[in-house]
Amino acid sequence: MTPPSPTRASYANAPLSALLYLTRGTYTAAVQRAQATVGCEDVPGSAEVILNAMEWSGAPLEAVVRFLGITKQAVSQTVETLVARGYLDRSRDPSDRRRVKLTLTPRGHAAGKAGRAAIEEVDRALRSRVGAQRIAHTRETLLALLEIKQRAGGPAHSSESA
Repeated sequence: MTPPSPTRASYANAPLSALLYLTRGTYTAAVQRAQATVGCEDVPGSAEVILNAMEWSGAPLEAVVRFLGITKQAVSQTVETLVARGYLDRSRDPSDRRRVKLTLTPRGHAAGKAGRAAIEEVDRALRSRVGAQRIAHTRETLLALLEIKQRAGGPAHSSESA
């Protein structure tokens, strides 16, 4: 017999840290489902945010990694996997032969677009439940929490691995 699902009221007094922990996979699960529908079910979980950010921003991998606070060492294995699976293309930078350029392939763009659509769908569902103003307040709260973490000397990203 399966235990009953907890209700919203049962979480009303839960610590914020517990709620953040419980909800952390909401976007990831939606992105993984969407990417699978376009034939990109083999995107490593650690790489979804990188592909999505590169697709949305058009920024090079180095800028995305810097923004996310992920070290080059931590992202290197993920990059190798993305290249091997056809999501990223590696080429020499024509302006500096010592540098390598990593760009999204058509498959990488497809994965990024599917991820973005999934995130927008979760955002729409959330907005319909709580409204845009509450989402704006949540964003402010999360930014303040990130500032607290950074002031305490922690990296912007929650782990050293991508």
